[in-house]
Order: sequence, then C-alpha cells, then structure tokens
Amino acid sequence: MALAVYGHPFSSYTQKVLIALYENGTPFEFRNIGPDTPEHTSEWLRRWPLRKFPLLLDGERQLVETSIMIEYLQLAHPGPVRLLPADPMAALDVRFLDRFFDLHVMNMVQRAVDGALTGNPTKRQEGMATAVEKLELAYAWIEGQLAGRTWATGEDFTLADCAAAPSLFYADWTHRISDAYPQLRAYRARLLARPSVARAVDGGRPFRPLFPLGAPDRD
Repeated sequence: MALAVYGHPFSSYTQKVLIALYENGTPFEFRNIGPDTPEHTSEWLRRWPLRKFPLLLDGERQLVETSIMIEYLQLAHPGPVRLLPADPMAALDVRFLDRFFDLHVMNMVQRAVDGALTGNPTKRQEGMATAVEKLELAYAWIEGQLAGRTWATGEDFTLADCAAAPSLFYADWTHRISDAYPQLRAYRARLLARPSVARAVDGGRPFRPLFPLGAPDRD
C-alpha cells in the first residue's frame, strides 16, 4: 500500500510533512480532511481520536507528530535529500531548530489564531498581544543564528527548514517580520522560493479567505 497523508493543505503542520515528501519526490496519496470528504474525516478520527492532523499511514502503520513522521520517512522511505544528518551532534542541532520553529513560532501564531476564532474581541486582542511579544523574541533570536547560513543549520536543507517554512510563512502574516531582521526576512524568501515549499503554499492558496486574522495580499 502506498503512503497516505490525512490532513488539510492550508494546515501549517500538514504543509511541514508535505514539504518533506515533495523534497524527495516520495509517492503518496493525499486524503483531504474536509466537508467534501467525510470518509477521510471519519477514518482519521477512528485512527487518531485526539483530532490532530496530519496523520501518516504506511500500510497499517500510522504515525502522528510531524517531526516523528519526517524522521520515519527518512528511515523507511529514504530519498536523495537527507533531512536529518547522519552525524548525531549535527542531527541534534537540526532537531533543536525543528522544535524551536514549532514551539516558539508556529505555536505563537496559533495563539493569535485561537483568540480570533473565539469571536470575542477581548480574547482576540489578548491572543494577538501574546503572539506579538513572543514572536518578537523568536525573531530576534533566530536573526542572530542565521548569519552566514543558507538554511536553518547551514548549507543543507533539513527537517528544521521543513518546520521553518510554514511557521515563518504564517508568522509573517500574523506579525510582520520587520526590516530590523534582514537575515530572517531573506531566509523566509529563500524558503518560499524553494520548489517543495512553493508547492505546499500553492496547495493551500484557495483556502486563504479562511485565515481568521485576515490573509495579506502577498506571498
């Protein structure tokens, strides 16, 4: 059985896994979770009642949590692009930045999104205020790490960049990366120009009106 991914093309974490699959040209079936495909939704919920996507299915083996899924793909379905270095110490650096982008960038975007989804103006304002504060801290830190690097950890595109691409894509929509962070702005631009990332972004393009903070007319 071919690989299957349950998710949604506008979901940042779904895009993270799609980027890894696109990087290596790995064949898979995308099973969209939405109102037009109730069969996919019911199967996804049967397999993962915690209601988080994406979910990766390889035969009867299922995996959740995006970082684990991408590491699994490298082990079970390796391709020409190695997304986690063979050297253990280098791999540790990649894993750290993967967690950094998920926890300190994307999760802060989600804080603002969740506030907006409540429909409560006070909660929207509180969620955005927290997101702005934390994203500014994250932007400043990663700006200092990117000097002299093409990708998150150096010259090789890795798991960390799979995490960074959707995180920074939506973070800039939520709280614009200012000119005070030229390294970070240039890195985000390189990510969006990468074919695997561009393909993932284009897949979510029809759903931009659903972004609760208002999608800007760019990217």
